[in-house]
Amino acid sequence: MTLKIYGIAASRTSRPLWVAEELGLVYERIAQPYENGATRTPQFLALNPNGHIPVIDDDGVLVWESMACALYLAGRFPGEVQASLGALNHAEQADILRWSFWVVTECEKDALTFLMHRVAMPEDKRKPELAREAERRLAPALRVLEQHLQTRSYVAGERFTVADICVASVLAWAQRAETMAQCPRLADWLERCLARPAQLQVRVMAKNERQNPPPPKV
Repeated sequence: MTLKIYGIAASRTSRPLWVAEELGLVYERIAQPYENGATRTPQFLALNPNGHIPVIDDDGVLVWESMACALYLAGRFPGEVQASLGALNHAEQADILRWSFWVVTECEKDALTFLMHRVAMPEDKRKPELAREAERRLAPALRVLEQHLQTRSYVAGERFTVADICVASVLAWAQRAETMAQCPRLADWLERCLARPAQLQVRVMAKNERQNPPPPKV
């Protein structure tokens, strides 16, 4: 069996890569870029007709959409109970699903806008008013998670699961938001998630790709 993960680490591909590293999976990483039409070739569109990364090829089973990829890997490779990222019961499954979908619908768009116009884009391209407005819209959602974390160490309970990966991978974009300072439980949880060795390894991948940009693979 060959597990392949297509996509560069400095993208939403970081989500399934983080899961794979947490689980210690053996996989082939195809550092597929997305710029300049690299994901619009007939070969890549055969993997994902939407023309986006990431894509997982699990011995012929194709999965796309980054959250779906992360959730798929956690369910497909449960591992030992202590190391499992997937649900061990129905209550955990409910939390994993609802918070993974929640962060996409309630947070991702504004977190990305905040990141781009506060940090990532060249200063002359940034629009501070867009960052401020995105942060304003994001604040209520951050407070919802802050309240949720008052009674638990992680999103789905007292152990780290794929839900933490899905949620942290989005909220990392908003680390510099002022609301974070007003949400100490959330800030502590996010810091712990981003300090995990598997996440640090994915960041090393991204750094290496920035230093040596990969050519189109497919």
